[in-house]
Amino acid sequence: MREIAHAAQVRELTAAGALEDPAWRAAFAAVPRHVFVPYFWTGRGAGHERLWAEDPDPERRARWLRGVYTDAPLATRLRDGELLSSSSQPSLMARMLEALQVRDGDDVLEIGAGTGYNAALLCHRLGEEHVTTVDLDEEITESARAHLALLGYRPAVVTGDGARGCPSRAPFDRILVTCTLPLIPHAWLAQCRPGARILAPLSTGLIALTVRDADFAEGRFLHTSAYFVPLRGATAGPPPPGMGGPLHGVPYELVENERFQFLLILTAGVLRPREALDLWRGEGRPARERFGVTVTPEGQWAWLDDPQGPYVWPLGTTAG
Repeated sequence: MREIAHAAQVRELTAAGALEDPAWRAAFAAVPRHVFVPYFWTGRGAGHERLWAEDPDPERRARWLRGVYTDAPLATRLRDGELLSSSSQPSLMARMLEALQVRDGDDVLEIGAGTGYNAALLCHRLGEEHVTTVDLDEEITESARAHLALLGYRPAVVTGDGARGCPSRAPFDRILVTCTLPLIPHAWLAQCRPGARILAPLSTGLIALTVRDADFAEGRFLHTSAYFVPLRGATAGPPPPGMGGPLHGVPYELVENERFQFLLILTAGVLRPREALDLWRGEGRPARERFGVTVTPEGQWAWLDDPQGPYVWPLGTTAG
């Protein structure tokens, strides 16, 4: 049953256009998700329920398997009701891996080891010697390492502050981030080769940065939305800003508009909600891909259309 469910998910992801690259399609076909999610939590607050692979109740085992091969994120680690780690939505993982634009021989750093599933896909595509994955929580890295070993993968799984990168394994050609950032840690740029690509969740989108050198990176957001657990660690910086406060002057139907929320979070602390709304309407309700980010030693800026244009906003105090 597990093999059937796994094969069905690969077919569904392919049909949905999430696996256009044959190399990544082969990786998803070779790496079963259920190995990395032996249990997960459903519900919220006091209503959390744990579903696991070895439950003596066959109906609950069936629910576990259906959940594992549903195209949805799964909560895999909680502490005092707070979500610490999850298995990302497979279609989003596939799109992020394709957007990473890896080449044979690339060295990849993953920030946020999670269950180890993403690292396994990278190992299949590139070889385990080219993969490093970092997480702050030792329980998470131990679990990821064990899951990877079940399939014979032994990449570098490092316990540490992801905002510091992994200097002992640098330099990297690609950095893939699976936790939401308030801004880009400068330590990552210094650990990249010139021309490296960083793909990271920022606001509610995915920023794809090209690294020129240790002092400069720039790029645009992808069109897709992305929601992840925030980056943790001493150098992670403050939590990503929310909309905060009453949204005076904003029509109710726009409060839940995903594109508008993206702009509100990206410009939080710089533009008032009404100012953001006027900008958004005046510029034709811009989609995420019209926005970008520039990283320098002097600061980090988000911008609309042109980094030298009239619409530029500071992202905050540089982390790391």
